[in-house]
Amino acid sequence: MMISTKGRYALRLMIYLGEHNTGDLVSLKEIASRQSISMKYLEMIVSDLHKGGILISGRGKKGGYRLAVEPADCTIGQILKMTEKSLAPVNCLEGDTVTCEKADQCLTLPLWRQLDDLIDSYLESVTLQDLLEGNVPDWREKPGTGFNQL
Repeated sequence: MMISTKGRYALRLMIYLGEHNTGDLVSLKEIASRQSISMKYLEMIVSDLHKGGILISGRGKKGGYRLAVEPADCTIGQILKMTEKSLAPVNCLEGDTVTCEKADQCLTLPLWRQLDDLIDSYLESVTLQDLLEGNVPDWREKPGTGFNQL
């Protein structure tokens, strides 16, 4: 798994909107300029996030975007799942079912499933608010998750 530019830019966009979370719309032109991201690329990203229900858009002269959710209620996992094709560590785990014809014989499949679960659990445990506060939880110290046993 590798997070694409689209996913990384989506996080930058959401952080910017979180920093400017006054209730007013922020223009895409402003975001593009401040984040050095092309308008065309940002349009694709905001489309995904708007469809996912975490952005509100407005048209017109004072149009733009703002968060539809509180930063504390928006996980990094949500954002990345809306913008990335997949977060699975291996191709056979993409989608809802294992697609490999050798899955019943695969000795590494349990490893990949657990890694996929760890990635998902961690990304779902970090919120946009955590990033805004510079308070990214250390997965090694999170009690009760099994992470601290690694």
